[in-house]
Amino acid sequence: MPIPFSPPRIDEENIAAVNEVLRSGWITTGPRTKEFERQISDYCGVQHTICLNSATAGLELALRWFGVQEGDEVILPAYTYCASANVIAHCGAKPVMVDINDDFTIDPEKIRAAITPKTKAIIPVDIAGLPCHYDEIMQLAQDESCRKLFTPQTENQQKLGRVLVLSDAAHSFGAQYKNRRTGSLADITVFSFHAVKNLTTAEGGAVCLHLPDTFDEDEIYHYLCRISLHGQSKDALSKTFGNWRYDVYEAGYKCNMTDIQAAIGLVELNRYAENLQRRRAIFQRYSEALSKYSTFQLPEYEMNERISSYHIFPLRIHDCTEEERNRIMEEIFQHGVSVNVHFIPLPMLTFYKNSGYSIENYPKTYDNYSREISLPVYFTLTNDQVETVIEMVIQATNKVITKL
Repeated sequence: MPIPFSPPRIDEENIAAVNEVLRSGWITTGPRTKEFERQISDYCGVQHTICLNSATAGLELALRWFGVQEGDEVILPAYTYCASANVIAHCGAKPVMVDINDDFTIDPEKIRAAITPKTKAIIPVDIAGLPCHYDEIMQLAQDESCRKLFTPQTENQQKLGRVLVLSDAAHSFGAQYKNRRTGSLADITVFSFHAVKNLTTAEGGAVCLHLPDTFDEDEIYHYLCRISLHGQSKDALSKTFGNWRYDVYEAGYKCNMTDIQAAIGLVELNRYAENLQRRRAIFQRYSEALSKYSTFQLPEYEMNERISSYHIFPLRIHDCTEEERNRIMEEIFQHGVSVNVHFIPLPMLTFYKNSGYSIENYPKTYDNYSREISLPVYFTLTNDQVETVIEMVIQATNKVITKL
């Protein structure tokens, strides 16, 4: 039986919840979406959350709320999925890529060196579910030398008085940093609930607000609701029973979450603790088995007050070329085990390569990427399947580089 990489957890509980929504007659944004937002806020320790159709939409709406535009710069790691950079390009701004630490997270010192008067935001990315060094990043953003470089151009930028820290936590729902959950670690945090994520709504995402008290988060929440629905003053739920008149205040977007999606999310959030527990057990078994071989470099997932969400197990192979890594993966595939790579670095993608970025400027990014293989991690992965994955990884690595 083939072992897939990351199938969603869909069972009778999810199906029953969706059926209930379908029978209710209310399937778009409505009471379940609002309840999902409330429960995410409680879980993450914030006051306001808006659910959308993707994390990508959340990142872009946050940048546009802050007024990021042509001529601005936004700092992000070179090692991330393209969505993190694409939203910057959508706003007309320039993605400023910097290198990473050995643990895959953005290097705060590289951020410091990249800040200019054009910098409007920093997007740390929690690769594989491990939180970035948020205290260092927030302290950097608040540092007086960085504040002096900041040149606000909009009301929200003037109110914040520094660069915005916008966390791309697509991988890290439920992760912890110094006993705080992701969602409450940056000014704004964006989660993904895509089909392969720990917590899925099929497609979907959420934006958690954790801004200074100088901001009215109620007002920002309503703004995000409005701009996510064409700039319209009322959604379908609020227009029922004769309250039909609405207005459009700006040319917004269409990226709201539906109650069908939220119904799946509510089920998954209710049982998320057991999901994380199972994922952690899989991480521990991979680590226990593979630590016996010096060829393998294990990921850090519980260290220095940072606890991962156990989303991806990014195994690296010492002294391995990119071509050898690819051959190892092919060997694993041939035995019915699906593995992956997270991710092809941004400077290696055609669009960004043609835009002038070169992977040679990001040595740690390339080193991590060239030796990385993501192993399957999901709730329904059985113990026997975990052992099969381990066996195939060892067998394939031994065949290709014969160092075990």
